Amino acid sequence: MMNGDAEMIAVRALLAVVALVGVMLPIGGAVDAPRSIGKAPQPQKTIALSFDDIPRAPGAFYSREERTERLIAALRASGVTQAAFFVNPGRVGAKDGSLDLIEAYAAAGHVLADHSFSHRSLAAVPAAAFLADVDQAEAWLKHQPGYRPWFRFPGLNQGGADRAKRRAVLDGLKARGLLVGAVTIDGSDWYLERLTLEAARAGKPIDEDALHDLYIETMLQSAEFSDALMRKAIGRSPAHMMLLHETDLAARYIGDLVEALRNNGWRIVTADAAYRDPIYHSEPNVPTSNGTLSEAIAWAKSIPGPRWYGRNDARIAGALFNDRVMHQPPAVAAFGGARRECRIRRKDPHRACPDLTAKAA
Repeated sequence: MMNGDAEMIAVRALLAVVALVGVMLPIGGAVDAPRSIGKAPQPQKTIALSFDDIPRAPGAFYSREERTERLIAALRASGVTQAAFFVNPGRVGAKDGSLDLIEAYAAAGHVLADHSFSHRSLAAVPAAAFLADVDQAEAWLKHQPGYRPWFRFPGLNQGGADRAKRRAVLDGLKARGLLVGAVTIDGSDWYLERLTLEAARAGKPIDEDALHDLYIETMLQSAEFSDALMRKAIGRSPAHMMLLHETDLAARYIGDLVEALRNNGWRIVTADAAYRDPIYHSEPNVPTSNGTLSEAIAWAKSIPGPRWYGRNDARIAGALFNDRVMHQPPAVAAFGGARRECRIRRKDPHRACPDLTAKAA
């Protein structure tokens, strides 16, 4: 038998043990998996889809009407309620049915924005002429349902190395109430479409299963690459905007691309939601402005390269296409030297090479 003091000490010890176990175990006695202490969970990645160069010519597989119908149906079936379609009104014919196709996108719940009237690169025209072209497009677009006051530079080219021209146009867009419809993700889908169209016109056999896989893989990798770059540059995952084009490949594969994105942890959001992210009001001060917003921000913050997704190099993408889709050896040999590679890239209005420019300077 314990005396009174000993019994009291034993009871207190037992209560202390019970209290400790109560902290460690949830109600019901189940033990949760160990949790990392002091490490916040990663926020979900969000992405909106946008399509450039509306309306485009027929592709390798469909007429323009078939492509539009398939693209709208695939987006709807995938639960994408709103994508952005950037229009070139100068390509809209009076009697060719292209206006009906544009109206179909708006009727399906998607939004329309400005990609310039004639799709001329800012690198090729003076600032005043470029803004006049924007005005011509706006005069047409403002009367369309689903219109948004967003402007996307053709080829993503904001004047290249001409900072004075860039500043003049950016100021002009602000004065017009237009937000730059920047993109953070670019996998150069237009180039895969071009290669496919060239092969089809030449009557060459196309491995369509391999083409599907290459398209999905490339777009998904470009998204993951840009998200990792943005996390390094700004410390978070922004609401991303993916650049796509109104292509036959998109009409065929967009549903599978959306599924692949979701399987990789991405949540699809509307274009309206994406452009509410304050990142799209930033204007990185970089020597050459000709690419994605992710590239420009990372360059301005001196994030080490590479700062653009590798398959945006046409030689890399072309070699993969030849090997996997056409089952042919690469047709283009690699160039030697960063300076030569950068000079070649700067001729392409769809791509800049800030990393190699910086090394060569």
